[in-house]
This record gives sequence, structure tokens and C-alpha cells, in this order.
Amino acid sequence: MRKKLNITEGIFPMPVLMVATYNDDGSVNVMNAAWGTMQERNTVALNLSESHKTVKNIKKRGAFTVSIADAAHVVEADYFGVASGNQTADKLTKAGLTASKAETVDAPVINEFPLCLECEFIEYQDNEYGCGVIGKVVNVTADERVMPNGKLDMSLVNAIAFDPYTHGYYKVSERVGEAFHDGMKLK
Repeated sequence: MRKKLNITEGIFPMPVLMVATYNDDGSVNVMNAAWGTMQERNTVALNLSESHKTVKNIKKRGAFTVSIADAAHVVEADYFGVASGNQTADKLTKAGLTASKAETVDAPVINEFPLCLECEFIEYQDNEYGCGVIGKVVNVTADERVMPNGKLDMSLVNAIAFDPYTHGYYKVSERVGEAFHDGMKLK
């Protein structure tokens, strides 16, 4: 038997994305964004309102990075979601993390997060169905510690996901199947 739940942002898992930009003074701003996805192979969509400092920075700089939050930094990732860049200066330093300049865009890469997408700002959309930033992914980098034998191993990334029903974070790290292969057994 099924039970009715309250309507919420009920897709699980929701990614825990760290969106990083530079502020006007060159300091790093980072926010936690669970409402984001790949729109196409090289296009990212982030459901963010224009009130976010991050969105203002993206529009000014024309660039941003999206890092995948990991289990080792769940406290820092959550902090980037509860502290607003509009009220808190230099959240990165307060979180004890570091950043480097991205290779291809005018945005920072948070060094401690293992996987990062460098994005050029395409447009901001705002209509009756939502709002958000659309960006073109122009470079993807990974820390060598998650690339044994030179290939990305997602189990080593230890990505975390947000549970919108109970507001929990969960580690996403165990491979359970082979995409585009396992289903062929039923074909």
C-alpha cells in the first residue's frame, strides 16, 4: 500500500553542488545548490533566484564553477547553504577551504572538492515555471586522488546527495550496475 506525502522537491537523490564565483573584490563566493542538473551533455542548469550573491557574480563575471560536494566536506558544504554571500563575507576562509583559479573561465575551483565543471554563463531564465542560470561546460577537472590509473572512479569521489524529505545528506559511492548494458539481459 502507498501513503500520500507532502509535495516537496521530491526527486532523490538531489545533487549537492558547490557553485563558486568571484566577488567584486576578488574574494571567493561559494553556495550550496541542490536544484541543478545537466540540461545537455555540455549545458548545466541551476535553479537559482536573482537574490543570490552567486547569481549577481555570475552575471558580472560571465563564469562560474560547479563542484560535486563530497562526504569528507559535508559540514563545509552545508555551511555554504546556510550562510548567505549577501551577509557573510569570505565564506571560503571561514569554512577553512582553499581555491585556485579555473583553467578556462574567470571563476574559482574549490581545491578540496574532487570534481569540478568550469562553466561560461549563457543566460538567466525567469518565467512562471522557475528561474535559473544556464551555463556551458567548457572544462572538467578532477583531483588525481579520484583517478587511479588515470580514469575517474566515482566511488572515490564520495559524492553526497540531498534528501528533500528529511533534509539529510547521503553518500553516493557504491556502483551497482552497468548503464546501457544490464538492461540488455531483458531485451
